[in-house]
Amino acid sequence: MGGFEGHLYPGLSLFLYGLYHAGLLSRAVICNSPVQYPPRPPWSKGRWARFRQMYYVGFLKILSSCILVVQELHSIHWQLMLISKMYHQRTFMYRKQWQHLTLYAAFFLSGCVDVVSQNLLPKRCIVLEQGAQALSMCLLLPLMVSHMQDTEGVELRTHMLLIQALFLLTLVLTVELWAPNVLLIWMLKAFLYLVTGSWLMQIGFILYRPVSGYKWMDNDKHDIAFATTFFCWHVAFSAVLMIWIYGCSIVWHCYLIADA
Repeated sequence: MGGFEGHLYPGLSLFLYGLYHAGLLSRAVICNSPVQYPPRPPWSKGRWARFRQMYYVGFLKILSSCILVVQELHSIHWQLMLISKMYHQRTFMYRKQWQHLTLYAAFFLSGCVDVVSQNLLPKRCIVLEQGAQALSMCLLLPLMVSHMQDTEGVELRTHMLLIQALFLLTLVLTVELWAPNVLLIWMLKAFLYLVTGSWLMQIGFILYRPVSGYKWMDNDKHDIAFATTFFCWHVAFSAVLMIWIYGCSIVWHCYLIADA
């Protein structure tokens, strides 16, 4: 995820995924239904009925993964190489790019699992989807730890904060495998997806396109301290956003009930 776009696009994908889960949680709480099986309108019969039942979020995961792979390959001018042999020595090439592609492949497989599992029994479908999410985060966490090599100052601090959020998200997704329909787990999952996605986008602005127009200085303790402050603001923003989504969901469902 090098460069501005390499932080912006993955962060946006995680943030939108968090919005999706926050919407599911709000609807389940308002309608007093299980989180895993939110109420849906009956599907109409016809030639395209089966297509409308497909899990569109899985298709969005596949599409976003493909876009990220193309962006990553374009950043190195499509000259991807694993091992270079020069002067009788073996050298691994494009270390970070291969890590990025490994991560994108995990999310691609997660999207494929989401789509294919819709043809199985509902309970088995949920287990497969949750397992794919947990596996993706278990891969993302060590990759991000490896990304911290050769970093210092502001970049090191921002990525340390990102790893904290990723660790908590991985822990929540793992616990969810044993408690799949607990509202508190779903609330934490949606909240941590929002925090991780928004902060990943913020890292891109801090390191490559600062809003103030002035570059963040690694040797300035004030810049490093403010990076932590901005992360706390992102945590508060995600909490307020979840409350706002819940409030809008209440207004939306009350309007639909009153209109009906």
